[in-house]
Amino acid sequence: MACSCVVGCPPPVLGNIVTLLGIDGGGVRGIIPGTILAFLESKLQELDGGDARIADYFDVIAGTSTGGLVTAMLTTPDKDGRPLFAAKDIVNFYIEHTPKIFPQDSKGPFAKIKRLFKIFNGPKYNGKYLHSLVRELLGETRLTQTLTQVVIPTFDINLLHPTIFNTYEAKSDALKDPLLSDVCISTSAAPTYLPAHRFETKDGEGSTRCYHLIDGGVAANNPTLAAMTHITKEIFTQNHDFFPMKPTDYGKFVVISLGTGSADKKGKFDAGMAAKWGVLGWLIKDGNTPLIDSFSQASSDMVDIHSSVLFQVLRSQMNYLRIQDVTLEGNTSSVDISTQENLRSLVRIGEKLLKRPVCSANMETGLFQHVEGGGSNEEALLVFAKILSEERRFRQSKLLRST
Repeated sequence: MACSCVVGCPPPVLGNIVTLLGIDGGGVRGIIPGTILAFLESKLQELDGGDARIADYFDVIAGTSTGGLVTAMLTTPDKDGRPLFAAKDIVNFYIEHTPKIFPQDSKGPFAKIKRLFKIFNGPKYNGKYLHSLVRELLGETRLTQTLTQVVIPTFDINLLHPTIFNTYEAKSDALKDPLLSDVCISTSAAPTYLPAHRFETKDGEGSTRCYHLIDGGVAANNPTLAAMTHITKEIFTQNHDFFPMKPTDYGKFVVISLGTGSADKKGKFDAGMAAKWGVLGWLIKDGNTPLIDSFSQASSDMVDIHSSVLFQVLRSQMNYLRIQDVTLEGNTSSVDISTQENLRSLVRIGEKLLKRPVCSANMETGLFQHVEGGGSNEEALLVFAKILSEERRFRQSKLLRST
């Protein structure tokens, strides 16, 4: 049954819950959440018609690094005012473009020497293709023009402080309303992989602000908690888009948090090994980058643990769904191996992840454990799709009655 009487996501003040989608960083592994989102959107279309899009159902979509790019794809308006990309197009986008964003080194006796030379003389990739692609796709679209509210973390290397771009603040401060392309380039500028990004914003009074940004994964590889914090701030400041609720009333949040997968590296390194590493050891060890792996994994897991425990304490654990694969091996755990073989493998991983049981992180060990009675991720998404559809229908009917 189609339900297209109102385009976009009506504000939560018209409904009963606040809906949030979070997408982690992870380079080419963005294919995994892309696969999950395609499934979710297809189920929403079964409920509400073929024109339904992810942005129609979430009050906030948050993304870091590659997740920030996916967020922009889902929320940037096309010439007709609808999302630039359907969720089903994300995987094909990655398969087509990531081999040019992350061109693979040639093989041969001197290949390793060339890779080492790159590491010591700048980022592994120059970013030119990514930058031109993002600018072509997003054009002059600014942060305030997204179809629903977005939250995209970055890190300012000049201030040594997180800069979290969000639609709420951009609407009230032109200096925080950059081109969406600049935000995407910044949040994906992973140290050692892609160059940092500098740009300026101006307001109507001639004031300027200069940003010196790198990958948001430095601050929040899993952006879910950052998004919840910004929503809470808007509630506290009595933003009229939100229904009356306490800033700590997380029981009314409905959250889907999508990881990009991680390698099962537990036990691979130990303190004895790490104690001997210098700068090079932390950057390159057995084909991995322990320093980057550590801070990105720690960021994602801490957010998941905090969020999971918070919802459990509020007895609202069924309102929080984290979908993550922690068993990646070999090339699939890389952020930049963009061979067609590896990209297709990531698609299959995403498809298999849908069939796996719902899991949550153990606060003590960090290990993922099956949620008793949680069913599969696919079954959980079906439940969430119904919740999202019913909430949107309720808001639409209330909006029509008021006009």
